[in-house]
Amino acid sequence: MRILTFTSLFPNAVDHNHGVFIQNRLFDLIRRHNHQLQVVAPVPYFPEWPGFGRWSRYSQIPSSEIQCGVSVFHPRYLVTPKVGMTLYGCSMFLGSLALVSRLQSSFDFQVIDAHFLYPDAFAAILMGQTLNRPVVVSARGSDVHLYSQMKGIRPLLRFVLRRADAVIAVCATLKEAMVRLGVAEERVHVIGNGVDLSLFHAEDRFTARRQLGLPSDKRLILCVAQVAPVKGIHHLVAALPRIRQECPNAELLLVGKITEKPYHRRLQKQIAQAGLGTAVRFVGSQPHSWLKHWYNACDVFSLCSAREGWPNVLLEAMACGKPVVASQTGGIPDIVSSREYGLLVDPRDHEGLAAAIVAALKGSWNQRNIVEHASQHGWDRVSNRQQEVFEKVLRN
Repeated sequence: MRILTFTSLFPNAVDHNHGVFIQNRLFDLIRRHNHQLQVVAPVPYFPEWPGFGRWSRYSQIPSSEIQCGVSVFHPRYLVTPKVGMTLYGCSMFLGSLALVSRLQSSFDFQVIDAHFLYPDAFAAILMGQTLNRPVVVSARGSDVHLYSQMKGIRPLLRFVLRRADAVIAVCATLKEAMVRLGVAEERVHVIGNGVDLSLFHAEDRFTARRQLGLPSDKRLILCVAQVAPVKGIHHLVAALPRIRQECPNAELLLVGKITEKPYHRRLQKQIAQAGLGTAVRFVGSQPHSWLKHWYNACDVFSLCSAREGWPNVLLEAMACGKPVVASQTGGIPDIVSSREYGLLVDPRDHEGLAAAIVAALKGSWNQRNIVEHASQHGWDRVSNRQQEVFEKVLRN
């Protein structure tokens, strides 16, 4: 099968972790089923000028690159930050059409695989209609939960869902939300993400700490997430003083890119006011392959997101044998399906969050059971389910 993936959520030469979960999902699919793949990953057009701030980094992304033998193209499209979002889908389509048309001549793809409903899948649907190719769209989380609340974007999501040849949701709650938008229930396939078991597996905790230069005498709580309000890091910081009353040597490690500097400053102020000092560490973004050391070094993994689709970090931590404390939202209850593997909380209840983390730190966990549960979500099952969807679309 010749597949053209169309999504702005894909790693690039500037940001190697951007959308890495989609890259992992796709590369496993083509490896297991011997498909041919090319990727179109549009990026906003911005000249290299300091006045554009963080937006200027897009100018450093090459127009094309090779990743693991796969051609990845980065056409540009116009955006106007904070305004004009309803036009982004059309802009992405117009900015990518010439390139995709050339690829059709040389690669002759059979199906377009689009990730993120808007603007990516919207542009892909227009592309499919123009070039007469079927389109499979995958919803990731915020593209449904957040964008469906926007009056201008909600009709565009319905447009995508009505015209897609197949729809994939990463969890059941996401499917339910899309059904409420008007898509027929039988057209939505629930396929969660997987975990790379060859990379993420249990190792000695103290060896991992030595590799990372971490103290051996601390109880370490780890969160791997972008430093943004939706990830609820402020809840973890608020709970930490209560946690330290029971576990005085507890510390919080925050691994992830700082995407919103004002939020980072608010967190720093919150940490200072709570007198936490060095008990909270901002580690920054880490290579995906290096995350296994952080998971293995911690005692408990916690994710306090306000909304989620299917957060891979939970499975990765569990594959390393770590109990988790996480929000009861999105696909998280599907991942943490038993108290044998972790605890689900309302992170806004700081007392309850602190109590759950203390219980996780002091509890006796069966590491083997946690690892075995995570191993049931290997990429092989995900790839086989995706294969079934693509085959059905092409048959039709």
